Amino acid sequence: MTTLGARSPEALLAEIADRMAVRRLVDLYAHYADRRDAKGQAALFAEDARLAVYQGDPASSEPVQLLRGRAELVDALGFLNTFQATTHFIGQHAVDFNEDGAAGETHCLAHHLFEHDGRRMLMVMSIRNQDVFVRRDGQWLFAERKIIIDWTDSRPSTPQEAA
Repeated sequence: MTTLGARSPEALLAEIADRMAVRRLVDLYAHYADRRDAKGQAALFAEDARLAVYQGDPASSEPVQLLRGRAELVDALGFLNTFQATTHFIGQHAVDFNEDGAAGETHCLAHHLFEHDGRRMLMVMSIRNQDVFVRRDGQWLFAERKIIIDWTDSRPSTPQEAA
């Protein structure tokens, strides 16, 4: 990484703008997920994008799901409609830029409420998203997303009365 003093103010501002745009892209993915907007989520991807889901380390396993292109994404992302509610909480986010685009990793705790055998349940997933980003027509998009599920925890959930 170059030092701050070796960069022009314009270059620094351009990088800040790119960092903010990429972070917004990551945040919008979670926003659309929690609103069950599969079309909105898919629109954040390049037309030829790829999404792969892994249970654990991708270096030692094959994806449990592999999607290519927006049409497949819309169909698959609709699975969130099977939950009563979800909350995707985005944590640490690191991104590096290069001449072709950017790559980064974002951590997420995804909470899913659902009913099983007449009982309300909560499933929490610890997720690491490894992303490749591209800029097309001035807009940052996902070119590739690896959703790595590190662990899940499911347990009964008791609804609380609103205060």
